[in-house]
Amino acid sequence: MSNSTATLAPKRPPQRADARRARKNGKWRRGWFIAVLAILSALPLLFHRWVPNTFGNMGSLLDTFLPWVGVAVPVLGIAALVRRSAVAGVALLLPAVVWGGMFGNQLIPQSTGGAYDLRVLSHNVDAANPDPECTAQDLLTADADVVALEELTSADLKVYKAAFAKTYPYQVTRDTVALWSKYPVEESESVDVGFAWTRALRAEVDTPEGKVAVYVAHLASVRVGTSGFTSDQRNKTIRALGRQIADEKLAGVIVMGDFNGTATDRSLAPLTAGLRSAQGAAGHGFGFTWPSSFPMARIDHILVRGVEPTKAWVMAPTGSDHRPVVAELKI
Repeated sequence: MSNSTATLAPKRPPQRADARRARKNGKWRRGWFIAVLAILSALPLLFHRWVPNTFGNMGSLLDTFLPWVGVAVPVLGIAALVRRSAVAGVALLLPAVVWGGMFGNQLIPQSTGGAYDLRVLSHNVDAANPDPECTAQDLLTADADVVALEELTSADLKVYKAAFAKTYPYQVTRDTVALWSKYPVEESESVDVGFAWTRALRAEVDTPEGKVAVYVAHLASVRVGTSGFTSDQRNKTIRALGRQIADEKLAGVIVMGDFNGTATDRSLAPLTAGLRSAQGAAGHGFGFTWPSSFPMARIDHILVRGVEPTKAWVMAPTGSDHRPVVAELKI
């Protein structure tokens, strides 16, 4: 009989194994409330077009701030980590994937820039702007070929005329909207969008590469109050301007201004149909412009037809409650 004794591994106490099993199973048993919230957060993204405008234009309100629905993903993600919930983590994949499919491409750096024929700028300068002189100097740093301004007062118009005189020999003004150009403006006219005063204009700019039709517009404002998201007047101006642009005979069309609506707002469709967003085609990020202190929506646009955007960006705040937008275009 051998004197050697076999060394046996100590057995894990049954209670320890049970505790490990309980912890593992607990990751899948807790956090169901967070998981439900995660799934619910995906529904506005998936079905926002189904939300009607019959009550307070809620569909358009959701469209306007749709990218912000994605904030629910990191917020609920932190909650899932705190709860150590596997089921919540899996459920969060749904809104994350949906949001990424809708907006993720805007966060991916694009190959933009290169040769361009025309640099354009649009800015709602804000009638309450406390320092229009400073705003004018900020805009001059962009070295744009064509500048469109909206919400001009008669007093501020004199300031911008004086500041732009040396750089822009050609100018068109119509009440609260105006255009300055380095190139000749051969024709110009007011565009009726349903106001008692002019808030839109059309000009033919004769660039070295050919004529382009440039529209400058400031559409009606929207209101959010007890009656909901009120945008009836704005929607009328959208339809009026959309009809004018649809009938435009020149091949190259540039539409700039404060539209008081985002590209995702379904009510903007009569205007945006057939037009491309310069920011969407050649910009990076969401390009939010309003409010300038903490932009949450892009309501200032440069839209084009018959020309190719090569680069687009949003400038720093100027003193207005909006930020300026700039685009470089190949005609």
